Amino acid sequence: MPTYNPGPLWVDFLASLQAQTPTPAHCWVLDSESNDGSLAKTAQAGMVVHPVERKHFNHGGTRQWGIDRLPAEVEFVVFLTQDAVLADPQAIGRLLSGFADPEVAAVYGRQVPHPQASAIAAHARHFNYPEQSQTRRWSDKERLGIKACFLSNAFAAYRLSALREVGGFSSRVIVGEDTHLAARLLQKGHAIRYEAQALVYHSHNYSLTSEFARYFDTGVFHHDENWMIRDFGKAGREGLRFLKSEIRFLVRNAPWRLPEALLRTALKALAYRLGCTHTRWPLALKKQLSMHKGFWA
Repeated sequence: MPTYNPGPLWVDFLASLQAQTPTPAHCWVLDSESNDGSLAKTAQAGMVVHPVERKHFNHGGTRQWGIDRLPAEVEFVVFLTQDAVLADPQAIGRLLSGFADPEVAAVYGRQVPHPQASAIAAHARHFNYPEQSQTRRWSDKERLGIKACFLSNAFAAYRLSALREVGGFSSRVIVGEDTHLAARLLQKGHAIRYEAQALVYHSHNYSLTSEFARYFDTGVFHHDENWMIRDFGKAGREGLRFLKSEIRFLVRNAPWRLPEALLRTALKALAYRLGCTHTRWPLALKKQLSMHKGFWA
């Protein structure tokens, strides 16, 4: 679990992790200089803390740094983010059940919105994490496009032998280290499993500014790793499907948020376009627009 000032939700996170059956063999926290008092709670829960300098944190590189220090006998590694609360004591066990298929190299669970999630945040989880499990392979890219390599490290597990076969997580990506790895696993003939019965509470009530920054970084990611677009296809068709689904969801559940949703859509499109053309912009502007400013150091 990479952490940085996880805040009050950390207590719920630790309690949900300690309740898991089976109990994880090792529980490691990769902490980037937290100063909110969370480290004391982490130690009390018996977690092993590995300090990471904040200026050196990288979504892919830091996770790979942790993997490289695991004992040799470890076969599977589970990743969580600090704001993801496991929904029941069997969540990790159900996630790992996806490896019953020897072709499966990575499994990710279903994310359901936190109780305090806005309607917009709740729809994003319902759209991206349906109730039906599925296994995806290289051949599915013709049908699913870029969605074929969708995967989220908020709650995911990897078969370490397969992960090492493709070189592990990349340290050069600004975001999307999980889908970047999933794409390479699919290319090598491995399968990706979505396990809908493995539940975790995870959602974000992003401000307009944060949403803009997130999509700017996604545009940077797709520009820099354009082989993914070449091999899997663009996200445009999926984006249109998301917008139609969001409008229907909000009409039923929160119609007063429709203008905000449309504004968000326009801002996301603009931010993504700016990210895709980031080589044209000065470094100072890119740092200003980006959510992950350390990437530009």
